[in-house]
Amino acid sequence: MDYLMLKLIHILSSTILFGTGLGTAFFMVRANISNDIQTLKTTTKSVVLADWVFTTPAVIIQPFTGFLLMKSLNYSFDSLWFYLVVGLYLLTGACWIPVVYIQSKLKDLAQATQNWDNLSEAYFRLYKTWLTLGVPAFVSVLIIFYLMIYKPYL
Repeated sequence: MDYLMLKLIHILSSTILFGTGLGTAFFMVRANISNDIQTLKTTTKSVVLADWVFTTPAVIIQPFTGFLLMKSLNYSFDSLWFYLVVGLYLLTGACWIPVVYIQSKLKDLAQATQNWDNLSEAYFRLYKTWLTLGVPAFVSVLIIFYLMIYKPYL
């Protein structure tokens, strides 16, 4: 595969990763402030599905295309820049893996509830954890984008 095709796949998968994350977070927050159980049920199902259909493949594609791009450009795998990118990617993953589990639990808890007032404390506790994990993941991805564009030689 040539360099430009690798770069296109890498950019598209990063766009899908970032866009799906931001989009699902937006709709999840909106559903949670709606106080409407049907909206919450529909949204949590869609968020879980979107993570499996869009985010998961992008998460898998990113390191492979990144590795191949670095090899084709003869970038060092022994640089602070590389270690920062990998560290931030791993931090994002460390936040994302529990988020996938939490989203599934939130979906199950919402599906089991008939009205908003009967949502369990466990639901709201998990939702707070979901929000908390989203912040470092979002910031990490923004920093990775910065590092990818400016490639500071640190």
